[in-house]
Amino acid sequence: MSKTDTAIQVTGLQMRYGAHVVLDGVDFAVHRGEVLVLLGPNGAGKTTIIEILEGFRGRSGGSVSVLGSDPEHADEAWRARVGIVLQSWRDHSAWRVRKLLDHFGKYFGPYSTDERARPVGTDTLLQLVGLTDHAHKKVGELSGGMRRRLDVAIGLVGNPEVLFLDEPTVGFDPKARREFHDVIHRLADLQGTTILLSTHDLDEAEKLSDRILILAGGKIVANGSADQLRKEFSDQTEVIWTQDDQRHVHAGSDATTFARNLLAQHPEGITNLEIRNASLEDTYMTIVQTHETTPSQKEGKQA
Repeated sequence: MSKTDTAIQVTGLQMRYGAHVVLDGVDFAVHRGEVLVLLGPNGAGKTTIIEILEGFRGRSGGSVSVLGSDPEHADEAWRARVGIVLQSWRDHSAWRVRKLLDHFGKYFGPYSTDERARPVGTDTLLQLVGLTDHAHKKVGELSGGMRRRLDVAIGLVGNPEVLFLDEPTVGFDPKARREFHDVIHRLADLQGTTILLSTHDLDEAEKLSDRILILAGGKIVANGSADQLRKEFSDQTEVIWTQDDQRHVHAGSDATTFARNLLAQHPEGITNLEIRNASLEDTYMTIVQTHETTPSQKEGKQA
């Protein structure tokens, strides 16, 4: 991957609070246009990484580059190229939805350096996040899920080259979550937006990611697509079948052999035979349990 293909570069990233180590030499890079998902248990440091990359938090060591700049010292022109959706925003309850998006959009014009950097129109944003029918409501009148949609819209106002999403679909109902996933796919596939997303939803991670990083014990312990992680870290498969109206499950690494022997031993009476590969959840649990952090290593509220 050349430097021109790299939107985010992290090398030897460290974060300590006194003797407490949160991040211990984290290394990774993100391609332009890639959707990278951060997974890890509570306290693993996901939010800390995102806040450092956003420029909201300093670091104890290592180097970080986002769009060619160190976020800790980046200027306003750089910030206009980056979109951010935090776990929570300041309270804008007195603002009406449309007025708030119009207001934020005005900040991006002076820093637009090309067509790509122009702010997204308010009507387009409202449609993207499903808030068109709520445009004239005050923010304080919105439900939790609707306010979360507004958070996402604010992060997209500047038509960012890099978008950071920290637990973006918390509070979304299934329909809203699916619509949001469509938005992410359009941003990455059609506009080439680079997206770094943290989530606890493994199904969401699998649907959205080009690549997944799993963080545990202050380090990246797994790096690859969902399929690559399954192949590398979990050789377990399940054979599921019905016999005499009872459902049976066999788990192991010998699924094909087991299924053949089962059919040979019971040429009749076996129905609904299915061989199922390990899920991302199975793989994630295997990886995390192998690298389980100790209580003294946990980050508490930071991730």
